[in-house]
Amino acid sequence: MKIAAAAYPLDFFADFDAYAAKITDWVVRAAAEGAQLLVFPEYGAMELGSLGGRDVAADLEACLHEVARWKPQVDALHVDLAARHGLHVLGASGPMFLPGQPRPVNRATFYGPSGILGHQDKQIMTRFERETWFVDPGQGLTLFDTPLGRIGVVICYDSEFPLLSRALVEAGAEILLAPSCTDTFRGFTRVKVGSMARALENQCIVVHSPTVGLCDFCPAVDENVGSAAIYGPPDIGFPEDGIFAQTPLNEPGWAFAEVSLDAVTEVRRNGGVLNSLHWAEQDQRVEQGVQRA
Repeated sequence: MKIAAAAYPLDFFADFDAYAAKITDWVVRAAAEGAQLLVFPEYGAMELGSLGGRDVAADLEACLHEVARWKPQVDALHVDLAARHGLHVLGASGPMFLPGQPRPVNRATFYGPSGILGHQDKQIMTRFERETWFVDPGQGLTLFDTPLGRIGVVICYDSEFPLLSRALVEAGAEILLAPSCTDTFRGFTRVKVGSMARALENQCIVVHSPTVGLCDFCPAVDENVGSAAIYGPPDIGFPEDGIFAQTPLNEPGWAFAEVSLDAVTEVRRNGGVLNSLHWAEQDQRVEQGVQRA
């Protein structure tokens, strides 16, 4: 299959039609390249805060609510685009207020040709989300069993915690999607290194989609650093450096790569190393304890 990962800039919109035109253009361009699975970044939806005007967008709390209130229209747009082009699309994540919960979660919704397939909420929150923005963690992981393969989502910081990805892989995941939003090169590097490590240890495909560029109207996402990429294990049947494709740093656009799930199956069965198969051996070693020398 062909995968597209977005390096996505945040724009100010006069109305929802302008946002819809932007998303449509991005999807149409990816579909024209033959992509079947599209991934948009973490907090890419924050640009919808501009629909409330600059004062709302500049207010951390007001912007959360403004973005969340557009979720039905965002869902309808993505459902239509996925159906029209026969695509699977992980939409840009954003705040979602759940019934009875005073604080939002950070939710990414997964769309397929037949409609909404489900969602994944971020599990482990960064310091900014915990201490300043007060965004709550989600409850539990979701495995999406699709015609393209079995897919899991590890949102930004989640990609830096190996047991989350491992739980998805042990449930059957062959592809992990890692949308991100980072405001420094070191932050981007943490997600990149985490994503590449998850591809190595689980012998799977990892798709990294970041926000990029400056955003002068929303302080929560004012600076965005990254490049989109598709990673695999650096082993037989995969790129030597584990990188299928990568966009230039901070340049908006799609990273495209052809990947094979047969290659995932084969490298897990007969790779130069067998990280996925040998994972359980760690438990045996840990049970033996640590010797002090």
